[in-house]
Amino acid sequence: MSATPHTEEPAPVTGGLSQKGLSAGTVGLIGAVVIGISCIAPAYTLTAALGPTVSEVGFQVPAIILVGFIPMLLVAFGYRELNRSMPDSGTSFTWAARAFGPWVGWMAGWGLIAATILVLSNLAGIAVEFLFLLIDQIAGSPGTIAELAFNPFINVAVCLLFMLGATLVSYRDMQTTQKLQYFLVGFQVLVLLVFSITAFVQVAQGNAFDASPIELSWFNPFAVGSVGAVVAGLSLSIFIFWGWDVTLTMNEETKDPEKTPGRAATLTVITIVVLYLLLSISLLSFAGIGTGELGLGNEDIQSNVFFYLSGPILGPLAFLVSLAVLTSSASSLQSTFVSPARTLLAMGHYGALPSSFAKVSPRFFTPGYATIVASIVASAFYAVMRFISEDVLWDTITALGMMICFYYGITAFACVWYFRKQWFDSARTFVFTLLFPLVGGVILAALFVMTLVDSMNPDYGSGSNIGGVGLVFILGVTVIVLGVIIMIWQAVRRPAFFRGETLSMDAPASLRRR
Repeated sequence: MSATPHTEEPAPVTGGLSQKGLSAGTVGLIGAVVIGISCIAPAYTLTAALGPTVSEVGFQVPAIILVGFIPMLLVAFGYRELNRSMPDSGTSFTWAARAFGPWVGWMAGWGLIAATILVLSNLAGIAVEFLFLLIDQIAGSPGTIAELAFNPFINVAVCLLFMLGATLVSYRDMQTTQKLQYFLVGFQVLVLLVFSITAFVQVAQGNAFDASPIELSWFNPFAVGSVGAVVAGLSLSIFIFWGWDVTLTMNEETKDPEKTPGRAATLTVITIVVLYLLLSISLLSFAGIGTGELGLGNEDIQSNVFFYLSGPILGPLAFLVSLAVLTSSASSLQSTFVSPARTLLAMGHYGALPSSFAKVSPRFFTPGYATIVASIVASAFYAVMRFISEDVLWDTITALGMMICFYYGITAFACVWYFRKQWFDSARTFVFTLLFPLVGGVILAALFVMTLVDSMNPDYGSGSNIGGVGLVFILGVTVIVLGVIIMIWQAVRRPAFFRGETLSMDAPASLRRR
């Protein structure tokens, strides 16, 4: 039986951390890892990212996955240390505010909210496309049914239904979310393992499209031959790992909140990297990197590699892969609601946003108001953009990588600065509160700047531009500037938070000097 949820009114503001009324002790380690994997959506993410990554780095995809894994793991250690000291559902917002002050904290929270709400709309749209693709595949009507997904009226209508379903589940208690995700993630991972293992079997039996023997050079990033290609591949790999931090935003609802979320984040990242390596190696071995019909270098199949390879690898069971990708996007749609809703809850609780965001459902003990607002904004954004301009819609998603680096980087640096008095207390504190998060933060900051510069090119993303400046750059900067404008408006309306009265800065003292 879970712990009794906190139902009392928020305590008077004192500048310290406080509970928000969420249901405590309802999420265990396994449940947190499952929700973390769900949020990353490995099936959907890799089927879309594998082809473009091959185009950039060839057979060195496993190397790029490992290189992309490094900053994620280093930052995850920083998140773990911050959570151990300050378990709070506001995560990046709360931690950055405690380390750097309310202004930086507010922008860190904005970065997380903007990134997750943007991807919510994308996930719903992707789920629609894969639903019709799956129906088309089962019905045996090549292209006929699948084309319906590109009718904007049908697409938006079904998209909104997906969004409604995800919102209803997210509004309910975390136990409902866990039960749903156990099934969806379990099915997804099982199909991906069967897909990968069968690809190896096909290679061993001589049935591969372009059999390529596995070589150690596949794991060597220096074999890529171009720094630009490594950076491009690294940017893609940052995207495919994003989402693990959802395990931390549930910290007020987990068992042993000081330890479980951090462990779950580390286990999630490690599980995902193993799964990605297994899939990428098996498909590289089966299909090669050529531009032939099923080669991973063929641009015609790169938007959905799994779909085109599932038939040659699994035969009549190919539809299971499409179902797994649909399951992946749909489950991620639901679990991704966890992060923005709880960040908005924390911002409302500490007075950084209107107090209505601090409302918790009296029945389910979830951030009901924040969940509904996130759903409405994501749905409205997708619907409007789908009718106005798909280029703007997809370029906004392309700008997502910029936002990920933005708030992950701030959080990594927050860990470094918050624990500054404890850096040299022990070898452990030096590594986990200074070295690892600092290196991870620097890598992400460098990627943010490089992406910002590259996106100014009018050929970046969809190729759309305004006045010769790439649309991705304009959209990314617009999202950040919009955050600054809203922050200034909130500072005028709610000065207490920005004076540090509701959430004050802090730096724990050295343990050696006590």
